[in-house]
Amino acid sequence: MQIESQTISMQQLVDAARVVAERAYAPYSGFRVGAALLLTNGETVTGTNVENVSYGLTICAERSALVRAIAMFGPEIRIAAAAVVNLNGAPSPPCGACRQVLAEFIEPDSPICFPAGSVGAVTAVTLPFREVLPFGSDLRLK
Repeated sequence: MQIESQTISMQQLVDAARVVAERAYAPYSGFRVGAALLLTNGETVTGTNVENVSYGLTICAERSALVRAIAMFGPEIRIAAAAVVNLNGAPSPPCGACRQVLAEFIEPDSPICFPAGSVGAVTAVTLPFREVLPFGSDLRLK
């Protein structure tokens, strides 16, 4: 599947997220996650989760990737597509906090792909972001 006029496929985005998940710092939960964001400028930026013993100070892979993208390209960046992969064979849609933060930078129709179950089951779900966070684009500052 080619992502609208971009040179990277969704599978390549998933593969990039899987690679970076290997670098996660998850000594408390063991739940290692990687995210890859395809930006509208054609760049791909990755991030991984970094846990903290307090859990509340943990940063998820999606927000880690987004913070990195903003640091690299500025706050005007927009996300054309995203992939989130965990190494635990469990469903891994973005959490509520990540959905809300991504909503500031992703277009409502941008695809987001995440695992839907263990190996041998349905392997991934790809949805437009508007279905991952309904009404999210309606809440943007005008």
